[in-house]
Amino acid sequence: MKSFVSKTFVFLSIALAFTASARAQQTWTPEMQVKTKAVGAPQVSPDGKRVVYTVNEAVMTADKSEFVTQVWLANTDGTNAFQITYGEKSSTNPQWSPDGNWLAFMSNRKDNKNNIYLLRLNGGEAEPLTDVKTSISSFNWSPDGKWLAYTMSDKKNEDEEKNDKGKNDFRWVNENVKMSRLFVVSVMKDADGKREPRQLTTENYNVGGDFDWSPDGRMIVFSHSRSPVANDWTTADVSIVEVSSGKVTPFAKTAAAETSPRFSPDGKSIALSVSDIPARWATNNLIHIIPASGGAAKILASSFDGQPNIGGWSPDGKRIYFSEAKGTGTRLYTVDVAANKIAQINETDEVIGAISINRAGTMMAFVKQNSETPPEAFVSGVDKFAPVQISRANSDAPKMPLGKTEVVRWKSKDGKEIEGLLTYPVNYQTGQKVPLLLNVHGGPTGVFQQSYIGGRGSYPLATFASRGYAILRPNPRGSSGYGKDFRYANEKDWGGADYQDLMSGVDRVIEMGVADLERLGVMGWSYGGFMTSWIVTQTKRFKAASAGAPVTNLMSFNGTADIPSFVPDYFGGQAWENMEIYQKHSPMFNVKGVTTPTLIQHGEADIRVPISQGYEFYNALKAQNVPVRMIVLPRQPHGPNEPKMQIAAMQSNLDWFEKYLGGSSAQK
Repeated sequence: MKSFVSKTFVFLSIALAFTASARAQQTWTPEMQVKTKAVGAPQVSPDGKRVVYTVNEAVMTADKSEFVTQVWLANTDGTNAFQITYGEKSSTNPQWSPDGNWLAFMSNRKDNKNNIYLLRLNGGEAEPLTDVKTSISSFNWSPDGKWLAYTMSDKKNEDEEKNDKGKNDFRWVNENVKMSRLFVVSVMKDADGKREPRQLTTENYNVGGDFDWSPDGRMIVFSHSRSPVANDWTTADVSIVEVSSGKVTPFAKTAAAETSPRFSPDGKSIALSVSDIPARWATNNLIHIIPASGGAAKILASSFDGQPNIGGWSPDGKRIYFSEAKGTGTRLYTVDVAANKIAQINETDEVIGAISINRAGTMMAFVKQNSETPPEAFVSGVDKFAPVQISRANSDAPKMPLGKTEVVRWKSKDGKEIEGLLTYPVNYQTGQKVPLLLNVHGGPTGVFQQSYIGGRGSYPLATFASRGYAILRPNPRGSSGYGKDFRYANEKDWGGADYQDLMSGVDRVIEMGVADLERLGVMGWSYGGFMTSWIVTQTKRFKAASAGAPVTNLMSFNGTADIPSFVPDYFGGQAWENMEIYQKHSPMFNVKGVTTPTLIQHGEADIRVPISQGYEFYNALKAQNVPVRMIVLPRQPHGPNEPKMQIAAMQSNLDWFEKYLGGSSAQK
């Protein structure tokens, strides 16, 4: 009998160990998610036979933590994909020469400064085309392939470099701003074996990366703003420069923000994106077509969401292609210029980005993903949308179960319909009540779409789902993807009806029998961090919270962020003009009595939402003896951009909610 019990115990121990091991192999981790590769910048060759794209992946060693990008080449039927750039430094933004024999790309392989390189596709090493002292931000081939135009910021003068070295590098705020300017450089070397760049713009404004050559190569149309600071996007205008002389002529200069200029194939018209007047942070744009010689604009029909991203013209100049968010997916559209009628190209809710049309106008390239499929490069003919997968960058992604994601809808407190994404735990059984994480997006004009849940970021959704959590990602009023009226519906009301949209969504998941109302958590970054910190001042129903780069004090945020016009635009004035509304809608002025255990995450180099916002809330909670921790991510801007820092953010979120909600117990 003793022997039987002993053998049974050994057998059960082995079985339990095997089950635990199998479970561990089925469990996602932040380390796995950060290894998901980002695919970008796909470009089809002029003849439509080949496509280039980039693959960005994490590189982590004992003394290194960075994302490195390299260029790949493949056939447009999806065969023969291979890497064509190598090294420790990134190579980005590949572009075909008009004859398809060369590729130009940018790389920071020398002195960590972005320069343009040329690579002949029939063999040979990449050759540096430029040797700049600052960094090139964008470039574009001339139609004849003899020139490249590029934008580059002003370099420091000798005195500034000397003062930097001598620690005499004080600066005056908003003075001596370094502007980005437009240059051209010859592809061929001169008689002395050199390529001397020529500066085209000298005016005291900042040229963006948004420019386009005329079909005859004589002109470049470009957008520019008052300065490179983010707050000045509303001042964007469009001008035309004559390449041979450098003569600049204003083209579109109004109180609206004018961007994304594109010459028509015959060079007679220019399409551009034009904002409402005045330009608002919630944004609403229309496509205008203006004669290249000047004149009255033809205003095209308003798109569904009022935020069209212009892709380009059809070869005959009769149509313009654009994309924008629609609900939880991305839609591609064409607009018939003569009939002024918009037609939708795709019907499913995949997420599509990085769209480009080849020089011949026959094919488009893009990156596509959905909740269960990682991003890859695709191509399609422009006349018939039939995507062909080109890249297999994520073919080595973990082959483990993902939580099912579905679109859910509910009525908010005032009856407005709200939509969101609900991700279930892996192996979820109907009727099982599990811990629920409410995830709030940034913006507030952000939008949760059906992107791959096993990807990078601060919130490891696949890992949470594998640990037994459900995740609700709502698109409350103020979000993109649902039209202008919906996007503007949270003016002067952050934390009001949008808060009710979120709470109604949580109630809906509880009513569905999915969420355990005793194990609710909330998390979000930026505006999502604002809403997270706001939520814990309004209700005690959440057992834990994680606020990433949170806006906690609208007044001090407005005085320290790099976008000081942002909050006044939403709230109708400055804090000193309407102190009551700023206080009413600031978590810091409602923080008394908070009890929810709260994690705060913030990048130390964040200028969009300065880290002082996180410290304010941390110290207020600490003073009230609320369980609170704050993780500071060194060097990080408004969102971690290093692999190890992303892992730190993901892991600290996972640990925090495991401590207070115990998600893993649902899977045991």
